[in-house]
Amino acid sequence: MELLALPAFTDNYIWMLHNGQQALVVDPGDAAPVLDTLQQRRLTLTAILVTHHHPDHTAGLQALQSDHTAVYGPRHEAISGITHRVGEGDIIQWAGLHIHVLDTPGHTAGHIAYLVPPEPDQSLPDPTAFVGDTLFSAGCGRLFDGTMAQLYASLTRLKDFLPDATRICAAHEYTLSNLRFAKAVEPNNLDLGAYQAHCEALRARALLTLPGTMRNEKAINPFLRCTEPEVVSSALQHGATDASPEAVFAALRLWKNTF
Repeated sequence: MELLALPAFTDNYIWMLHNGQQALVVDPGDAAPVLDTLQQRRLTLTAILVTHHHPDHTAGLQALQSDHTAVYGPRHEAISGITHRVGEGDIIQWAGLHIHVLDTPGHTAGHIAYLVPPEPDQSLPDPTAFVGDTLFSAGCGRLFDGTMAQLYASLTRLKDFLPDATRICAAHEYTLSNLRFAKAVEPNNLDLGAYQAHCEALRARALLTLPGTMRNEKAINPFLRCTEPEVVSSALQHGATDASPEAVFAALRLWKNTF
């Protein structure tokens, strides 16, 4: 099983899994890169996973749908073209994989994520999570029609639930801008400085910074580090009402909006 990131628009990634014959894509906001890859690799698209309703994640659905393509999407969002509405606890069977659905509201009220456990045959050696716009490398999504409490709970859940080795397949290449903010929040984090240099080198060669790992996100993502003393101190200086993790998170998210 091969994992591909198909660039779209200015900074989106459409993720594809394929086994050499069948393909699955996640959040196809643009059909063109998907169709090009299917043709080049002689693949048949048999499944589409959608995390939330924003057009940069859904606009390609109509052009990609066919009689042999199942389209999975959030149960609590109105998205045209969804053939299977799914939510927390559902398991999608595709090409021998068992894809678990997680409710991760916040960015939008009905946002979901998909977790693919590792395969015994090592075709997927590590867990793989398609997290849409909930979690980015060194950052998290903005609030649209979800709430701050929902987003904090979703990120905490991903941090606690996903194994450290999980590949985090976010939907946008926001890593460098997120790292600049993270450095402002936690300037003395040595892991953060090293990762920033690594990602800057990747982007200088036009390479992707994704997927990341949950292990790394725990070390460098301020939105997952709301109890760290330096993160708490920075949040208190930027409007946090108290030092509780929820208040620290809310202050960080609001600060990031104008950073």
